[in-house]
Amino acid sequence: MDQLFTADALFTLFMLVLLQAVLGFDNLLYISLESKKAEPSRQSYVRKLGVGLAIILRIALLFALMSLIQYFQNPFASLHQEGMLEFEFNVHSVIVLVGGVFIIYTAIKEIWHMMLMHEHEVEDKSKKRSETMIIVWIVIMNLVFSFDSILSAMALTSDMDYTPQLILMSIAIIAGGVLMIVLADKVATFLQKNRMYEVLGLFILFIVGIMLLSEGGHLAHIKIFGNPIEPMSKTTFYFVIIVLVIVDIVQGRYQKNLLAQKEKEEAILEKVKSDN
Repeated sequence: MDQLFTADALFTLFMLVLLQAVLGFDNLLYISLESKKAEPSRQSYVRKLGVGLAIILRIALLFALMSLIQYFQNPFASLHQEGMLEFEFNVHSVIVLVGGVFIIYTAIKEIWHMMLMHEHEVEDKSKKRSETMIIVWIVIMNLVFSFDSILSAMALTSDMDYTPQLILMSIAIIAGGVLMIVLADKVATFLQKNRMYEVLGLFILFIVGIMLLSEGGHLAHIKIFGNPIEPMSKTTFYFVIIVLVIVDIVQGRYQKNLLAQKEKEEAILEKVKSDN
């Protein structure tokens, strides 16, 4: 326990909380978009309850991973056809792959609904999910996203004894969860007031799904025609996000300039007509 009250332990705790915050960005975006399917007056409650339950289950998952880590990493199904298809699935890889598929499906479905919004506005309103289902999905996806952060945290604290390691990681998970509850409301409010950024958010979510698929494929050692699936690095992920944000900002301003120019031209035409 003396390890908890050292400068190294405090620095490690800071790094763990920072890790939870950075790796929780994609999760935060999913929570904000998923909670929109609830009634407006209940969305904040749904987000807070979903993340709160997820914090409890994250700590339970932490206990499970620290005790059963080898079972999560051991392959349970494999195939080796050299030059064609090779894989070694374990529990960790399957969870990440399924999470990636679900995130991509969610992003594509929401983008499609957005494109047909005016044609099916009444139909979409009738398809509001129940609060229970929304909370369940928030909790499930929170656990999917938490695998990497917990495993990374375990690597950061690998030189500690079991009890201090567990305490520090639990504190970081709770701190990260509280931060997520606070920021989820702010992100959701921002998206509500700036509806045009919803498209950007959904495409970022789509990229998150691609990242999870690549990571799951790497964990499963999938090779297709001899080519291994390589995980998307965090650097690449954030670079793509920055590019998407810049493109969205530039396109928005360019569109405003075009509209202003069009209005100016129409005003000139109206003036010419009135003069004649």
